[in-house]
Amino acid sequence: MKSTKRIEIRIVHLQLCACAMAAIHSRWCAAHTTMRMEDNKKKKRLPFSQWIIHNQNTRVGAKLSVRCCSDGSEKEQKKEKRLSEQSSWEAKDAEGRDYLYRLGKEADNMNIAVGQRAGVIDSLFVGDFLGKDSDIVFDYRQKATRSFEYLQGDYYIAPLFLDKVACHIVKNYLAHQLNVKVPLILGIWGGKGQGKSFQTELIFQAMGIEPVIMSAGELESERAGEPGKLIRERYRTASQVVQNQGKMSCLMINDIDAGLGRFGNTQMTVNNQIVVGTLMNLSDNPTRVSIGQDWRESDITNRVPIIVTGNDFSTIYAPLIRDGRMDKFYWQPNHEDIVNIVHRMYEKDGIPRDEVIRIVSTFPNQALDFYGALRSRTYDRSILKWIDEIGGIENFGKKFLKRKKDQNLPVFIPPEQTAEALVESGYSLIKEQQLIMETKLSKEYMKNIQD
Repeated sequence: MKSTKRIEIRIVHLQLCACAMAAIHSRWCAAHTTMRMEDNKKKKRLPFSQWIIHNQNTRVGAKLSVRCCSDGSEKEQKKEKRLSEQSSWEAKDAEGRDYLYRLGKEADNMNIAVGQRAGVIDSLFVGDFLGKDSDIVFDYRQKATRSFEYLQGDYYIAPLFLDKVACHIVKNYLAHQLNVKVPLILGIWGGKGQGKSFQTELIFQAMGIEPVIMSAGELESERAGEPGKLIRERYRTASQVVQNQGKMSCLMINDIDAGLGRFGNTQMTVNNQIVVGTLMNLSDNPTRVSIGQDWRESDITNRVPIIVTGNDFSTIYAPLIRDGRMDKFYWQPNHEDIVNIVHRMYEKDGIPRDEVIRIVSTFPNQALDFYGALRSRTYDRSILKWIDEIGGIENFGKKFLKRKKDQNLPVFIPPEQTAEALVESGYSLIKEQQLIMETKLSKEYMKNIQD
């Protein structure tokens, strides 16, 4: 009987076809299984059955790998599938980056917060120790609404102003139940310094509203279309406050005529036109607001009211302020409103109501901010005295900003408010107002200027 030598094989890599996997217990599938024998001297690739027959009398201590040989070569299997042989989407630049990478790098909207939200992606990294968001400061960094914790005290809200603003807000939240056309925008206009914005914020605080507030400075940009897109984004943000937080919200734009008004020969820009068109579109379609995404039937925006303030709405594009889109409210506080507001302002200083009436009567036809400036002007002498106590104006910077932690500044003692001091400050402010109106130095510097 012919003796055979035992073959010792060390397998380092094994890839099998389906029939080979099924034939493991019946040794090997000789038809579709090949092996590669590698050693320092020779390399062979034979069907497994032929290799066994060919090496019956050989003792081999080599590395081999078994794979299926029915499909082409290994390089063909690893070759990536391309969209097209002439596609520019997969064209690589000098750094090996394709078109999609460059497009994403150049995009304006880099939504880096998507992966930080629970329920979106990366659920593996969302834990319970610090909450459901991997970014624990997300809410603070992305917060665009305004809260009014700084409004401490018992301020007076004019009843007429309160009724108009509150009615507009409630009507818009009940618009789907009312069989009437409800204007989306409330335009509050009037003289300068009459407390339009401040009274509105007091109403927001009383009603528990978290508004999104914009200013006229955001209605222009170096890039065309940005202010209009910003208004739509802020409107959707206010809508998400209602949907996600269960709180009332609205969009407020302060001094809108300063950004959209036409004064003399001022230039009308593309952004002015886009902002006007955006506000008109919001008024006509308050529940369908696009910021560039594809339209979806389920993408319904909650209707939230818009409140704008200004001084002269006659400078704004007329179709925007028509009755169907904007409900207008002229705010001019009467004598009783001014007395009540100023009395609440001076109540902490111990000024009685009779003295407040005398001060308001002494300076008639003045805006509400004038009476706030009176109180601020009375602090001037006390502040100058406090500066002398810390070493004068030469040492103020060192003492105030570069002092040691254990070094305290002198205590500032506020002045005692009296009606006489307030009246004296009032006359000083009136004198400054008259100098501005009477002394027009521009005529001295430019002789050809016209009145």
